[in-house]
Amino acid sequence: MSTAAVTTSRPGEVLADLLPSSRVRDAVLVIGGAALTGLAAQISVPVPGSPVPVTGQTFAALLVGTALGAGRGFLSLAMYALVGMAGVPWFAGGSSGAGAPSFGYILGMLLASTVVGALARRGADRSVLRMAGTMLLGEAIIYAVGVPYLALATGMSASAAVAAGLTPFLIGDALKAALAMGVLPTAWKLVKR
Repeated sequence: MSTAAVTTSRPGEVLADLLPSSRVRDAVLVIGGAALTGLAAQISVPVPGSPVPVTGQTFAALLVGTALGAGRGFLSLAMYALVGMAGVPWFAGGSSGAGAPSFGYILGMLLASTVVGALARRGADRSVLRMAGTMLLGEAIIYAVGVPYLALATGMSASAAVAAGLTPFLIGDALKAALAMGVLPTAWKLVKR
């Protein structure tokens, strides 16, 4: 008779911690998180009247943070930002550099991935309700950095920057948050932790 061992999660564990621990694992996860964000940024749909497109990169950045934890999430998004600033065309729509009006959102994603990763270490990725709050906080952080940067980079007023860089994205971000609310808690259930 065989018995399956069901283990319980340890405090402070994120999904990436379920893989065998090593520096190689961490390096691969960081590079993979940066690459996932870069690939997701290529899903880019222009928004009429806004210099900021709808992309998959915000979803990827928040997913990277929650799945990898604060440290690896920060490193992934820092790598994504630095490599893009160095000229690799993996920002939204194949762009690169720090001069784009939407670069503030990338800085916001760096901060947001760190915060949602820290919350995931406290179990925020284990239930739909906690995941909803985590994603909403992550999105709020991205906008708190991205919208003022957009205003400064373009000379828009604060209200114009909100109209061009926040309002058109709320429905899409709600859908991305709903997807994350299902993916991460389900992943934990699949590994029975």
